[in-house]
Amino acid sequence: MSAEAADRVAAVGSSRPSTPLQTSWFEFLLDSSLLEKHLQKSNPDPVPAQLIIQFLEQASKPSVNEQNQVQPPADNRRNRTLKLLALKVAAHMKWDLDVLEKGLTTPVLNMLLNELLCVSKVPPGVKHVDLDLSTLPPTTAMAVIIYNRWAIRTIVLSSFPEKQTKPGPHQMNMYVFIVQQEKEMTENILTVLKEQAADSISVLEGALRLKKDFYVHTMRTLDLLTADAAANGETESSTAGLCISADELHCQVHYDLGGIFFQQSCTDQLAYKKAKDHFRQTNELLKKLNTTVHVHLDEKRLSGYWNACKALTADCDLSDSQMSPYNQINSLIRIHNYQAVIEAFIKDNVTRSLPSHFRRSVLREFLYKVQQGETGLDEVCHKLCVCNAVRDALEGEILSVRFQQLLLKPSKRIVDFILEVCMRSLEKDCPSETSRRNMANFMKNLCESLEELSLVFVVSSHKLFMELLKEEERKVLVEQMRKRSATINLSAKPLPSFYDIPASASVNIGQLEQQLILSLEPRRIRQILIELHGMAERPYWRVNSKWEVPPDYINVILCIKDNLTKDLVYILMTKGLHCISIKDFVHARQLFSACLELVTEFSPKLRQVMLNEMLLLEVRAHETMAAEGSKERPPPDLVSRVRGYLEMRIHDLPLRQVVGEECVAFMLNWRENDYLTLQVPPPLVMNNPYIKLGQLLASTCKELPGPKESRRTAKELWDVVVQICSVSIQHKRNSDGRVGLIKQRESSMGILHRSKFITFIKKLREPLVLTTLISLFVRLHSIVRDDIVNEVTAEHLSIWPSSLPNIQAVDVEAVAVTVKELVSYALTLNPNNQSWLITQADIYFVTNQYSAALNFYLQAGAVCSDFFTKAVAPDVYTDQVLKRMIKCCSMMNCHTQVAVLCQFLREVDYMTAFKALQEQNSHDAMDSLYDYIWDVTILEYLTHIHHKRGEMEKRQIAIKAIGQTELNTSNPEEVLQLAAQKRKKRFLQAMAKLYF
Repeated sequence: MSAEAADRVAAVGSSRPSTPLQTSWFEFLLDSSLLEKHLQKSNPDPVPAQLIIQFLEQASKPSVNEQNQVQPPADNRRNRTLKLLALKVAAHMKWDLDVLEKGLTTPVLNMLLNELLCVSKVPPGVKHVDLDLSTLPPTTAMAVIIYNRWAIRTIVLSSFPEKQTKPGPHQMNMYVFIVQQEKEMTENILTVLKEQAADSISVLEGALRLKKDFYVHTMRTLDLLTADAAANGETESSTAGLCISADELHCQVHYDLGGIFFQQSCTDQLAYKKAKDHFRQTNELLKKLNTTVHVHLDEKRLSGYWNACKALTADCDLSDSQMSPYNQINSLIRIHNYQAVIEAFIKDNVTRSLPSHFRRSVLREFLYKVQQGETGLDEVCHKLCVCNAVRDALEGEILSVRFQQLLLKPSKRIVDFILEVCMRSLEKDCPSETSRRNMANFMKNLCESLEELSLVFVVSSHKLFMELLKEEERKVLVEQMRKRSATINLSAKPLPSFYDIPASASVNIGQLEQQLILSLEPRRIRQILIELHGMAERPYWRVNSKWEVPPDYINVILCIKDNLTKDLVYILMTKGLHCISIKDFVHARQLFSACLELVTEFSPKLRQVMLNEMLLLEVRAHETMAAEGSKERPPPDLVSRVRGYLEMRIHDLPLRQVVGEECVAFMLNWRENDYLTLQVPPPLVMNNPYIKLGQLLASTCKELPGPKESRRTAKELWDVVVQICSVSIQHKRNSDGRVGLIKQRESSMGILHRSKFITFIKKLREPLVLTTLISLFVRLHSIVRDDIVNEVTAEHLSIWPSSLPNIQAVDVEAVAVTVKELVSYALTLNPNNQSWLITQADIYFVTNQYSAALNFYLQAGAVCSDFFTKAVAPDVYTDQVLKRMIKCCSMMNCHTQVAVLCQFLREVDYMTAFKALQEQNSHDAMDSLYDYIWDVTILEYLTHIHHKRGEMEKRQIAIKAIGQTELNTSNPEEVLQLAAQKRKKRFLQAMAKLYF
């Protein structure tokens, strides 16, 4: 350096505060002793993790040859030294994976550990699971263990909710360009690690079988690797490297294995037991070790894992005083100690430590077991129901319907148990006045609910009843019971002398008719009808006025000559149809099968009718399962039967249109598009409007997205739907002689009525079919409304025509109602479809329902960004959507929200933002929203406007917001972008909580 240069440096140094300069990565290449000195500093800059990233980043930079072609990183001395420096930094950190995982990304740590495997002489191309750790040199075996520990830890960490990390200074220059690439690399590495998870687990389980001490590379042993061959041999000796005792390593490996098994137990319940065993051994080794220098684990998380495993494997120690009440209840259920569960509920009625919703969920679990066929649990359910009812009564809550049903026909045993629970549920020492009053009301209601006087007497003569109710209340209640008993004796119970009279036929007929109404057993129904016809010949299909068969079948059934057979066919069919309506498909199948067997003997026509109804039953049963979440495709036999029905040609056979309608919907829902488009007979398409609709929908969906010339079917579907939504027009001459148009709304010009069309649509579930229909109606809606500014948006709008030849014939109101119904229905099937959510929001927007519109715009953003933890895709929050959100906020006088949203646009709309901030009557949180503003110009304007108004407190809030270092305009663009993204996420989450 020249003298002038030295003087300049000295001058600059003397004029600025003395701050140490950051050591550059290349300086460590020039001075081999610098790294150790740097790492021994109390606050080294850069920190060790940053050094590793810098070394590996420089070592992995691609090179450019003389022809300007990009080549892989060169394997030269410089790059090898940089990789070794990175390993030496990790060795200084004692290979603490907790620290390394926090400071390094997955791709960087993967590169580092692969370098460790390389320098540790792990045989390349050999699977780790095939290596015998006991025969490998100590540092080589340890490198394999460290890598496989990291592999399973990374799999576990990847299953946790993703947290956005802030880029460090080393990443600033390239962050914007490599973030997506880094994400893809991480996903690729994770895919490989998950594929090799079983091998990694096997390697670590092998490490647990080794009882000798382990050795890991240190900075010294890594230095020796660069020395001559003799020194290199020392690194493979048993004394080289940092010694880690077997107990310490086993403790850490048990913890890591417990974590991976716990994560796998989501799909493999037996894995919980393996996880529990590893966590148990971790705890035992922790107690054994006096100091845990090389054990790095979260003891709170270990405790949580241990408690979870104990609860999930039903191995909880019930005598453990530390066990939570939830675990105690769950453990009692698992060991089938149901009496103890009931006792716990009774005790909780006094302490009230268990939430009511948890107690109700326990009852629901027992009821589910009863439904699944477990015997002996009815009484447990009744007793738990009683315990919950008494708890609700003590808290002044409304009693459950299930408890009210229990009181319809209670046994004395249940009433005695209710009284016992009431006695034990009041505080023993001094019950509060509220508890006493609530319990008194409960016992009073109990008396009024019981029908049998003997049970009423049991309650009214009880000690607790006497204590809680005043004498006047007891007298009034007893008088009410007397009056009611007189009514009951006269109306419900026969007089004693009646038993001396022989039973008349009318009494027997009445009883049999009641049994006929209630029975769902085909053999029993037949037996009852035989008995009834033996007593009196009359039409018993009229016994219940609610029994109805479809009008299409009534004539065929009533033409049956034999009255008994007629009654039986009618009643079996109507009961089967009722069972289908309440989704009791098991009984429906039994009833229809019996009816089919009966009519097969004498009527081919009725046999085909029953086969058609049984087909509809199976279609509805399968569609019900699909609606409840089943992904199982229908069996080929069912699909074949549906095709057979659609192609059926039997003369003079009564056919219900609903069967054909649901068959077509079924084919669309299960994407049988090839059949609908290619194999349906042409005459069938011409004669059946539902098949015509199904064919057009299937063809249009198959062609999406396609070239314009392939959209002929889309145009056909458009014409059919336009006709459905059109009305006939008549010309009428007015009194002044002019000719006017009159629309006849009640008559549809289409292949079927709009109401039937809507009914058909609501049987569809296939997302692409619904998206196509929504798109069609949105386009039609836009044309008939003719409002270019406020158009509703949807997918695939370009496939539909942009005009109508006869727009006056279209019923505008019908189109508007249909598009609303269609989108609302689609969202009941999938509330997370972002395209449908945006369409619903637009519908609310164009009808000036701004709060509802904003709700759905926010929902659309939330579902595509994991509740705004990620950035919302620009194709979801387009400028048009953002401007509509801005208008919604403006129309609701939420002007600060308007200003914040103006920043979201690709070009910040300062005019709208400034105008909104000038409004003093804002209905939002105003200055508390300033933390969400990242645009300095808007914040400066806020500071100015508050100063101008003399609002000093709000001005200080704005100044504080603008003074945050991350908003400094001198920052790199990447820092400013990160600050904006953070505020966007927080603002949208706050808006969602406000409007959801």
